[in-house]
Amino acid sequence: MEGPLRIERRGAVLEIVLDRPKANAIDAATSRLMGETFRDFRDDNTLKVAILTGAGDKFFCAGWDLKAAAAGEPADSDVGVGGWAGAIELPNLNKPVICAINGICVGGGLEAALAADIILAAEHTYFSLPEINIGVVPNIAVVALPRRIPRQVALEFMLTGRRMEALEALRWGLVNEVLPLEDLMPRARELAALLADGPPLVFAAIKDMMRRTEGLPEQAALEHGRALASAQKCFNSEDQLEGARAFVERRKPVWKGV
Repeated sequence: MEGPLRIERRGAVLEIVLDRPKANAIDAATSRLMGETFRDFRDDNTLKVAILTGAGDKFFCAGWDLKAAAAGEPADSDVGVGGWAGAIELPNLNKPVICAINGICVGGGLEAALAADIILAAEHTYFSLPEINIGVVPNIAVVALPRRIPRQVALEFMLTGRRMEALEALRWGLVNEVLPLEDLMPRARELAALLADGPPLVFAAIKDMMRRTEGLPEQAALEHGRALASAQKCFNSEDQLEGARAFVERRKPVWKGV
């Protein structure tokens, strides 16, 4: 489709390309469209994995569209069902999401990336949260970033608004891999194919359990996690039996998601 998003389905994988020249900045309308796209991905049982990336090779996303803001778009505009950039506040998004950072990733662009489960970065990219320079709180990053990287690193990064190059982001665990640009999407698609071939109930239980037990003491987290409906569905599924049978029979499992 044409517009701020280019969306392509490749089998069970949905590729979402943010395409708003020159910097792939996100206005409220784009955020709402991203939310609808991720919601439809969540609700389509034939789709297993999503990849989010940006058009071009300079910017992944420059964050909030300040031109739209200067034209009068309110800071508290409705950004859609999934919150900013569509995914980070979307309830029950229990399928794997990969983010392929193809260029500069700053402000709300970094916050959009933090919604992903796996983040890949091209080696020329860098990250920053420059909101400090315009008197804005990076409210999503304040919550999400210290859950990705050490608290003191996240705090210093947000307070200074400095750059973080791709290799430093890799060192702190903000990204999973750093690659040459030409290898970025092939690697994202390779990972997506691997995940699309995996057990969807297990993936859903992992994401749900991690989200719902975060911050609990270890024993309480173990007890609460096991009792969740997503975990129980996995434990009592046909897929679990299929996995055991396939192992004994030395064959590849056929996952049905039931």
